[in-house]
Amino acid sequence: MSSDIIKENDLIFLVLDEKRRWLVQAKSGNNFHTHKGIIEFDDIIGKNYGSVVFSKPLETQGYKFYILKPLPSDYILHMTRKTQIIYPEDAGLILLYTGIGPGSIVIEAGCGSGALTCILGNYIRPNGHVYSYDVREKSIKRAKKNVSRANLDNFVSIQSGDIINDEFPISDVDAIVLDMATPWNAIEKAVSYLKLSGTLVSFSPTIEQVKKTVSKMKEYKMVEINTYELIKRKIQVKENATRPEVRMIGHTGYLTFGRKINNIKNPYRERKPKEQLYVNLNGMPLRG
Repeated sequence: MSSDIIKENDLIFLVLDEKRRWLVQAKSGNNFHTHKGIIEFDDIIGKNYGSVVFSKPLETQGYKFYILKPLPSDYILHMTRKTQIIYPEDAGLILLYTGIGPGSIVIEAGCGSGALTCILGNYIRPNGHVYSYDVREKSIKRAKKNVSRANLDNFVSIQSGDIINDEFPISDVDAIVLDMATPWNAIEKAVSYLKLSGTLVSFSPTIEQVKKTVSKMKEYKMVEINTYELIKRKIQVKENATRPEVRMIGHTGYLTFGRKINNIKNPYRERKPKEQLYVNLNGMPLRG
């Protein structure tokens, strides 16, 4: 029950309506300005998630805002970002198809704004850890800020690093997440960090990237290699007018999964190549 009480510096999901919603940090003495009035955080701290608050000044504004506990999807869609994000549906598939959960050790190559990093950090608690790397200093700075706002510093480490060229002091990791422009160049290193039966997932926006990545995964004898594209369609529900929403995100990206094994040749069932047969045409009549 104590986790349902909003404490200072907790993240809250502040909702006015379907379109106007914010992920903000409740800081004592501070407030949040909207076009529908001012939200005082002192009016929120100590309340339960699921409460409401009214914007000030009450006499001229007084709009009702809902205070919700942020879901993993809220981290992705509403946190500060400058780069392309991995959408909630893709993040869900990553968690399910990699087996990432409490106690998992994860390497993330390409943290971006830290949206997926926060999702992973939430799911590996309390005994796991996410080691996230990026080559862009702006991304690292922004991701660290978002991870701190989500109170995940004890479960996530973000630092500068290039999985293609650098050596990471980590081994036997449960899963590796690649979100980078040339994931095929990282397969060799990624496989070396994975434990046996560990899972690799690569997120790519184009099919050309997928083809090169899959080819490299096969070269390093990974198994269970599969690529998926998820398309989510929201339904607009009204009395006598229920239908899919007209606008939707038609494509997010492709997710390619594979698993590491200790692959050896089968000494019992491997088929040996048959001897090639040659036909001697000497002395045979040939058509001109």
